Amino acid sequence: MDRWTQTRLYVGIARLGSISKAADDLGLSNAAASRYLNDLERRVGVRLIERTTRRLWLTEAGTTYLRYCEAAVSALEEGDAAISDASVEPMGELRVTTSVSFAVNHVAPRLAEFSTRYPKVKIKLLVENKYQSFIEAGTDVAIRTRQFEPDSGITVRRLADTRLVIAAAPSYLAERGTPSSVEDLARHRLLLYTLATTTSELHLRRGAEQRRLPVEGAFESNDGQVIRTAAINGAGVLIQPQYIVDNDIREGRLVALFEDWDLPMLTINLAYQSKLLQPAKIRAFTQFMIESLAACDLTSRFDRRS
Repeated sequence: MDRWTQTRLYVGIARLGSISKAADDLGLSNAAASRYLNDLERRVGVRLIERTTRRLWLTEAGTTYLRYCEAAVSALEEGDAAISDASVEPMGELRVTTSVSFAVNHVAPRLAEFSTRYPKVKIKLLVENKYQSFIEAGTDVAIRTRQFEPDSGITVRRLADTRLVIAAAPSYLAERGTPSSVEDLARHRLLLYTLATTTSELHLRRGAEQRRLPVEGAFESNDGQVIRTAAINGAGVLIQPQYIVDNDIREGRLVALFEDWDLPMLTINLAYQSKLLQPAKIRAFTQFMIESLAACDLTSRFDRRS
């Protein structure tokens, strides 16, 4: 019984979402891979993967077992690397997932510098606005704006904080007028992000004052870049993270509104699977992004900038 092949195959199936792809990675036939998986399930005495002719997914027991298998595979791979130069040199494919807006504004512009520093790391960037599970996406690192992960096996590290900004194009304000109070927003066309924590109301604070304003979108989208483009072209007033609209406001394409009011701050986090020994490529990318974002000021008000 080859328990090591069973373990590697199981981890591969979970990461790739396919028995045949995992079999190819190990140089196995599909029939052999199926036998290894069946033998593994018989050995542990529980169904690990539910599969049909069209898809497969991990059972609850399978998800728990995967953590131990990944730890075993990772530990042995790190042990192999520890006796070679690879132990100190990041290499291999790194699977990163993040939103469209963060990828456009903060990952893609830094890829050249990262590749120069770590030429043996190949980044595979999965750009989506929904939060895939690490198992479904085969993810190494996720960049997300949520405070916690439902899986206790995921480590979360703070990357940066960013303000939420209310802004509109000069053309829109010239046509519809500049709102004089936050309550005036109810009279304006609002462009709302449908995946925000709440889209039905705004929570604003100015010193000791607080406002809780019901809002309704004249236009809604699940992509921040779509909302940004619509706003720049005069479609209405947006509420978006500062990292999306920072350059547009500084260069005059958008005008920041109500800079004396604060919306709740967003925290941008890095998330990755907790392992005793983290692959060098993940450590390198994590530290690189933390250092890069430390130089960005995404919390200062625009009316205080030089």
